[in-house]
Amino acid sequence: MELTKKDKKVARQLIDNGLNKEFENGLNKAAAVLKNWNDKVNDNRDSYHILYKTIKDFDKHIARRYDGRIGSDYFNIVLEQLRDGLIKESDLNNFSEEVRQRLFGINKYLIE
Repeated sequence: MELTKKDKKVARQLIDNGLNKEFENGLNKAAAVLKNWNDKVNDNRDSYHILYKTIKDFDKHIARRYDGRIGSDYFNIVLEQLRDGLIKESDLNNFSEEVRQRLFGINKYLIE
């Protein structure tokens, strides 16, 4: 769906907010690996490899979703963030009615 200039501005803000939450999630996953290492759940080598894989997988996810994004990608990125719980339906209030209805309709379909 092609967004208006106003809707793109709203989408950019939501995408940035969602990306910030993605980073928080990635850091929490890395912290959990380090906690297990500190608690001696895993040895040094295993912890290093688990941490490396965690960071690498997270980086791939971030790159797939956000790198090289252009205005025509914004709708899908917002929809993915909504589906992943990074943004809430109430965050969509500043979009035009048409965009909101389309996002709600597709999200509802994906949840069912």
